[in-house]
Amino acid sequence: MRRDHSRRPRRMVVAVAGFLFAVSSMLAEQKPNEYQVEAAYLYNFGRFVEWPSRVAPSKSDAFTICVLGEDPFGRTLDATFAGATIEKKSVVARRISSPNESADCQILFLSSSEAGRVNKIIESLDKTAVLTVSDMPQFSKRGGMIQFILEGNRVRFEVNLNATQKAGLTLSSELLKVATSVRRNP
Repeated sequence: MRRDHSRRPRRMVVAVAGFLFAVSSMLAEQKPNEYQVEAAYLYNFGRFVEWPSRVAPSKSDAFTICVLGEDPFGRTLDATFAGATIEKKSVVARRISSPNESADCQILFLSSSEAGRVNKIIESLDKTAVLTVSDMPQFSKRGGMIQFILEGNRVRFEVNLNATQKAGLTLSSELLKVATSVRRNP
């Protein structure tokens, strides 16, 4: 008795499609919170920013996204970056307590707990090619590079292009297209 093996691939495709539909339906019902969205943005910023060639290679083989101050993300960053890569490097989340610890950070998220010293922090990073990001009010106006903002229930962001250019960072036009505003003047 011969079995028809041509049906097996079809069954497999149908089973996988059914599984993917069920997972996507389940995820659609669970709306991500603000910090889950911001974590995803942080990862994508790393994919759409070009760092200058003059930047010394990192001491590690990781693409490091750091959080300075109180960590509002909790486990979300680690979960978001698990298994992720940027430029063939593993993406790693690191929590730091001082801007002096940011030497190996490609992206630095400044927690709102650092609002009182944000000007000093940005000034200390002046000669570095670290992408600074925060959700604190007025961050981009105070010299920060990317500021998360809430529009209704959606997390969006604005860009301070002067600050990124001063650091030697090049933002992709695709990234700039989705920003709510791009600040070009100091």
